[in-house]
Amino acid sequence: MLHHLTQQYSILSDIISELRDKSVQQDRLRFRRNLERVGEFSAYELSKMLPAMEVEINTPLGVAETKLLAEQPVLATILRAGLPMHQGMTNVFDKADHAFISAYRKHNPETEDDFTIEIEYLSCPDLNGRVVILCDPMLATGSSIVAAYHTLRTAGMPSAFHVVSAIASVEGIDFVERSIDGVHIWTGAVDEELTAKGYIVPGLGDAGDLAFGNKLQG
Repeated sequence: MLHHLTQQYSILSDIISELRDKSVQQDRLRFRRNLERVGEFSAYELSKMLPAMEVEINTPLGVAETKLLAEQPVLATILRAGLPMHQGMTNVFDKADHAFISAYRKHNPETEDDFTIEIEYLSCPDLNGRVVILCDPMLATGSSIVAAYHTLRTAGMPSAFHVVSAIASVEGIDFVERSIDGVHIWTGAVDEELTAKGYIVPGLGDAGDLAFGNKLQG
């Protein structure tokens, strides 16, 4: 199921616009903070779907009936670009457990366009019966999301699996939905075009480089 968070206007549209704006992108601190804010807004919207339980809270003047999250989710991210959004989700789900995945694109030496996703490292709790929320700012081809999902499955079978991105491509959304049964995709914007090298157009560029600086190309 796709949840397109700016299909109807909200202040999140302004934040996505700043993320795309190449003049605003020059402020690396603001770029990271905007990704963090996307994580916060997405976490709030996603929280409406999570199981809740009714409880009674003692106040100084009586007893209040309210609802609380029934179980804390597991917040997962793919290093390094996903870190700011992950922090934003942590600001909302501040009691959550966490999972971290190290992955990279391995390019075919005979062509610069073909690549596979290689997973190097996973750190996470037992995922059996847990709600897992995986955030990555750019859902481009969807290959890294699907590879991350299968890696996470080695730690157990989640009860629900959510993917959160700032910008997603139509092709990437279709691939993830075909590859992961029952997945929920939450994204700030949906772009139509995907280049041969797997970059979203108009997109915003390389989120990891914009947030943390250029990296050596291996």
